[in-house]
Parts: sequence; C-alpha cells; structure tokens
Amino acid sequence: MKLGILVGGRSGEHEVSVMSAKSVFEAVDKNKYDPVLIGISKEGCWYLIEDPESVFSRGFVGPDAGLPVTIIPQPQGQPFVALDGSHVPGLDVVFPVLHGTFGEDGTVQGLMDLAGIPYVGAGVMASAVGMDKIMMKRLFRYAGLPVVKDVSLTRRFSRESREEALKYIEEHIPYPCFVKPANLGSSVGISRADSREELDRALDEAARYDFKIIVEQGVPAREIECSVLGNDAPECSIPGEIIPGRDFYDYEAKYKDDNSKLLIPAPLTEEQVRQVQDLAVRAFRAIDCAGLARVDFFVTKDTGKIYVNEINTMPGFTTISMYPKLWEASGLPYDQLISRLIDLALEKHQEKSENETTYS
Repeated sequence: MKLGILVGGRSGEHEVSVMSAKSVFEAVDKNKYDPVLIGISKEGCWYLIEDPESVFSRGFVGPDAGLPVTIIPQPQGQPFVALDGSHVPGLDVVFPVLHGTFGEDGTVQGLMDLAGIPYVGAGVMASAVGMDKIMMKRLFRYAGLPVVKDVSLTRRFSRESREEALKYIEEHIPYPCFVKPANLGSSVGISRADSREELDRALDEAARYDFKIIVEQGVPAREIECSVLGNDAPECSIPGEIIPGRDFYDYEAKYKDDNSKLLIPAPLTEEQVRQVQDLAVRAFRAIDCAGLARVDFFVTKDTGKIYVNEINTMPGFTTISMYPKLWEASGLPYDQLISRLIDLALEKHQEKSENETTYS
C-alpha cells in the first residue's frame, strides 16, 4: 500500500512537522506500507522527495527538495501527478503530518476529499475548528465543557485602536493572561502578560502569525494531556502531566531545552483520571473529530478544578511526543499506532464513499 506522508507546509510549525514526519517515515511497517515522502515548502510548493534523509537532516523542505508535484482535485484517475509529466507512484492513503496553518486547518483535508484520497485524521470541519481557538472554545462551551475565561479581537482592531483594545482586555481578563494567535500550535506566538506593558508587546507578537487573537485568563494549574484514538467509538489513553522547565510550556520548552518533565501516568486520583478521559472524549465529539487528537487540560493547584484547554487534531508525532508516548504507556506501541491510524483513515473513507451524490 502506497502511503503518502506529507511534511513541512506553509506554517510557523514547519520544522516541527519535519521532526514528526521523520519519526513516522522511519517507524512505519515497511512490510505493510511503502512510504512516499511528499514535501511542502514554506512557499507552498509540493515536491516528491527522492532522498528523505536530505530533508530530515536539513530540518525543512527547500525549493530543491525533489520533483515538483501536485494533487489534482478530482477523484477519477490518478490525482497525484508530476508537474513535468513524469511518472509518479499512485497513493492509496495519505498521512498529513502537518502542524498549523495550511495543513492542520482543513485546507489539505479538503483537497484530499476532492481528490478522493483517504487520509489520516480529522475531516475539514473538525480540523478547521480545532485549529481556530476562538471557534473551538465556542463549541466547547456549547457542549457544556469547562473552559477558562477568554476574549478575542482582530489584528486590525489591536493595531488601529490599541488603547481601546488594551482597555477591553483588562476589563474582562485579569492578569496574568496569555495572548495567542487564534490559528497556530506548538506555542508559536504565545506570550504571558503580567502587566499592560507586557500585554502591549504580546499583542504584537500574536499578530505576527494570525489576524485573529485570543486572550485567555491565566490560572495556576497543572498541565495534563490525554490522547484520543478512534472514529465513532473513540478511546482514551492514560493521562500524562507536563511540568514545564520555563514559565509556561512554550516553543523553547517543547522542542529546544531538556528542562521540562513528562510524567506518565499523571499523578491524579482515579476520579480525576475518569473525569479527564470523559472530558477528552466529549471534546473530541464536540468538534466531530476523527482518527486522533490530543486534548490538553488545566487542573487548578488549589481546588483541583479541571478545565479543557484545547484539542490538537494533528499533535506532535515524534517518538518522544506526548501523544504516542501516552499510547505506548497504554499498551499501543508507536509502529502499531501508525497502522491503527491508517486503518481508521480507510474506515472513514469507506464510510464517506457510501454517501450518494446523485438525487433522483
């Protein structure tokens, strides 16, 4: 079975995608799948990577990455084609190991649906909602899930009416608060603000990456994560806890320094574990997710109250990332997890194919 592995992308998480894809490419069962690496540069150009190690060693997909290719959005024939007419292998299923914008946000998922190619992970709507923290929180609230207080604003409003924007935030959200781009992950563009001066800088930082900004109330809490796997009958892993080596679990703490600690399983009571797993499944279903997701929580240090922070529809997927590590600790090894996700992708595609598109 030809497995297309998408890597890179037009995103601030491009380099994270390369790390994740490297792990998937190396660990996938070669007796069952023939992996085909497809790189997407930061400019959005697609390449068939003939030498995967060249991309993995450089850490990014460059303009000389390989043969320029594209996917044609039509389900008949072979939608994966080379731009110069060269022969390229057909694809039976795609694993879009893409994090952030133009990959995890429903855009690539829509292209796969138009091309009729099965793919791992959430569909268009769940991917888009899972990427947009503002819309995500609205659906969580509608589903009755506990979330911390937040407000949202646009980049234009924050720039053209800065004083009014600062006043609006301070009227609704106390310090400390966290300022984030609405559409991004891996803590890119996120800042903690303990004062108006820091909030002012944080708005500029978040505005670099998105035209929508969300500001969330900071709560003194433990950071708990839970992995979810499945389609219509999702299952939960045991929860894990992150103890950041910095003020909060930012990009540096996640990918560059070794001071953060992962506790698996998380030191929680049986009742807290049950609550976290129940909330994880409810969050998964609230956005109509499929395949996989990592759901992140806050557990307050004083009262033990549990808040749903966010859902990640394509979480970090290196062998040391929390999502696969939680499943490994739950009895599902990394290579088997990949195979299970591909099976779920084919199952979901088969279910979609049963929909009639002609009315008579």
